[in-house]
Amino acid sequence: MSDSTQDDVLPAEGNSKVLKMQSPMGIHDILPKDHEYFTFIKKVARHRFRQAGFRRITTPILEYTEVFKRAVGEDTDVVSKEMYTFEDRSGRSLTLKPEGTAGAVRAYIQHGMKELPQPVELYYIEPHFRYDRPQKGRYRMFWQIGAEIIGESDPALDVQCIFLVYKMLRDLGIAERIDLQINNIGSQKSREKYKEALVNYYTGKERSLCEDCQRRMHSNPLRLLDCKNEDCRILAQLAPKFEQYRTPEDQDFHRLVKEFLDELGITYTENPQLVRGLDYYTQTVFEFWDKSTGSQNAIGGGGRYDGLVELMGGPATPAVGFALGIERVINQMKEAGVIVPSKDEVHIFVAQLGDEAKKKCLPLIDQLRDAGIRTVGALGKGSMKAQMRLADKFAVPYCLIMGATEVREGVVIVRDMSKGQQRAVPMKDVVKEVTKLIGKENLDTYTPGEIAF
Repeated sequence: MSDSTQDDVLPAEGNSKVLKMQSPMGIHDILPKDHEYFTFIKKVARHRFRQAGFRRITTPILEYTEVFKRAVGEDTDVVSKEMYTFEDRSGRSLTLKPEGTAGAVRAYIQHGMKELPQPVELYYIEPHFRYDRPQKGRYRMFWQIGAEIIGESDPALDVQCIFLVYKMLRDLGIAERIDLQINNIGSQKSREKYKEALVNYYTGKERSLCEDCQRRMHSNPLRLLDCKNEDCRILAQLAPKFEQYRTPEDQDFHRLVKEFLDELGITYTENPQLVRGLDYYTQTVFEFWDKSTGSQNAIGGGGRYDGLVELMGGPATPAVGFALGIERVINQMKEAGVIVPSKDEVHIFVAQLGDEAKKKCLPLIDQLRDAGIRTVGALGKGSMKAQMRLADKFAVPYCLIMGATEVREGVVIVRDMSKGQQRAVPMKDVVKEVTKLIGKENLDTYTPGEIAF
């Protein structure tokens, strides 16, 4: 992954300057080395989700814009400033999805999942899009692992979401680098009382607020609490605390969440200023912060959203969920020096000279691959010396060599690249011999129909 610091500037019409062919700013290629991290993270996530009974869902990259306006909130930064929105040829407004929950809830309603056994547990691993200022860990196209538990209200489910993330982070080797932040922002009724108290507190202090917070004060006052501007942070520290406005039911819910976390041995920090940036949250909210840098490098978060299904046209249905930023997780893994297991290393390089040798190499390469031996064949017209240099670049432990003499004698030269030793092996025994050298435990095999993707 690579970041560009230059602005998106296209040549003006009629300008003869040639546009440099590169990906748009904030939208990057995932190169093979980073795909090793992506692959490992996805495998860990799928494993943990399957253990917990979740089923995978994929919602469209494009949704009608109204899905996000209604779900996320028109006054949020996501909807008001960060969405990629356009009209199609029929004049309908479409948006590249900036987050995953709204689409999952839309699918829950559209496909009648209310009739399934509740709660419905869904997960996704998908790209999302926001027009944001690109920087480390913050991109305009980014990947998330997300999960939604829809159809039940129980603080134990909130903790199940948190525990799933904790187990994944532990599997990935970065759990000790992350601090869990939690808060309870109450029911809709208690939130309205708290918002009123915040507006009263900030009235008369508008000149000390940044431009964004001046706008948020009346449209989305909860967001005043998590602004990163220094003056706004000072005011937020002195603002009324949510715990003063929680109902007894809210307090009981929050108490149980903390007790369940204690039972599982998960440490956490209560953060009364944690509100999350989307309008649909109620009760529990949580985030996972880098211990050394805090909220600036949060790798994910989530919470309960009991009113969202009804808001989007479905029946009253409680729900809770979370999302993790894959790129941010990868940054943490790299900083921690985590080395991911990889199956991309090549076992065997096959070198050949002449058309007759090439004819024999083609089926041999196929047999080696089917046996689980990762094999690269040099089937161009390079000299043997050039092919051996290529074998060195692949860093293979063994090289198979075949020329006219070997074809005539029905053998293949097996060369140990580290020792510089080689010997002739009958063609019919090559696959068996190479399997022994590589070791059955290192073979890359699967049985179609049995492997779990």
